[in-house]
Amino acid sequence: MINVLCVAGARPNFVKIKPVIDALEKIGVAVTLVHTGQHYDASMSDIFFDELGIKPPDVSLNVGSGSHAEQTARIMVGFEPVVEKMRPDWILVAGDVNSTLACGLVGAKAGCRVGHIEAGLRSRDWTMPEEVNRVVTDRISDLLFAPSEDAVVNLRNEGYRPDQIVLAGNVMVDSLFSNVDRALKRPTLSNLGLAPKQYGVVTLHRPANVDDEGMLVGLLRALGEVAVECPLVFPVHPRAASHLEAVGIPAGVRLIPPAGYLDFIALQQGARIVLTDSGGVQEETTAMGVPCVTLRDNTERPITITEGTNHLAGRDPVNIIDIAHRVLIHPPEPRRPALWDGHAGTRIAAAIEARSGETNPRRPTDL
Repeated sequence: MINVLCVAGARPNFVKIKPVIDALEKIGVAVTLVHTGQHYDASMSDIFFDELGIKPPDVSLNVGSGSHAEQTARIMVGFEPVVEKMRPDWILVAGDVNSTLACGLVGAKAGCRVGHIEAGLRSRDWTMPEEVNRVVTDRISDLLFAPSEDAVVNLRNEGYRPDQIVLAGNVMVDSLFSNVDRALKRPTLSNLGLAPKQYGVVTLHRPANVDDEGMLVGLLRALGEVAVECPLVFPVHPRAASHLEAVGIPAGVRLIPPAGYLDFIALQQGARIVLTDSGGVQEETTAMGVPCVTLRDNTERPITITEGTNHLAGRDPVNIIDIAHRVLIHPPEPRRPALWDGHAGTRIAAAIEARSGETNPRRPTDL
């Protein structure tokens, strides 16, 4: 039997790994789920396991927060004995968080084959820790599961072999499509006194946006101007809460507690516009056909712009206001990239099964 160790550590990982676990178990693969504990509070962790129906973790590392170096080191130290004990055939890591890099690196050094879910995405912004994580994880992986054709092009241009690259589609869309009907049946909007297409949604959490007070003040000024046309609801990420309290919130921008997975889907689906610095939200809004304005200077998901409903506004308040105004007046036509069809997990599982009979190059003496 094929043994696969799947890693989850932060909210995006949970959403991405669930379809893969389901598809692997469906074909008889033995799956062990490791939760690193990178996101450890109920709003950022437990609720996603509950709402997505993810099985309880087989192993919990409980690493908690810390600097990038501290957190990455604690994950590696905690994960290494798990790998040594289990000796899995494959270790699957997803996305670009510290857990992704840490567990991929431990697996590669331990002689396990590593698969990277959501490989090939590039912002080319080396000030982003996520860019470092995703590039290094790709380099140490045996199979690279690309979510879109632009990611495949990136990997080919960087010299990866064609047999390493699998165009799998977007696993976040798998989870979205599996849960959107459930989400829309919830009283999310009515509980908040919201009417469909009469409000917008905001998310901010990236350090470059929320840790710099001057930048945050400018972004909030832009959001206040947008809110004159369309009231905004802002589920507050724990990272941003203290910073927001310090600078003050403009009229028309309503702060609410962090939303669970299903509630946030409902909020996005009902929104007239979404303003965000989240990569996952760019993908989810594109899959649902909801207009999105990205409050960053770059994106590792350009396909959400060329084949989706996303607009890259940067962080200049004047530009954000202008683009949001145009989007509100002339919303883009819904478009969805190829293979964002709800079957990415199945493609990943099939690739793992097909390649598991091959000799592991990391263990050349294996029988």
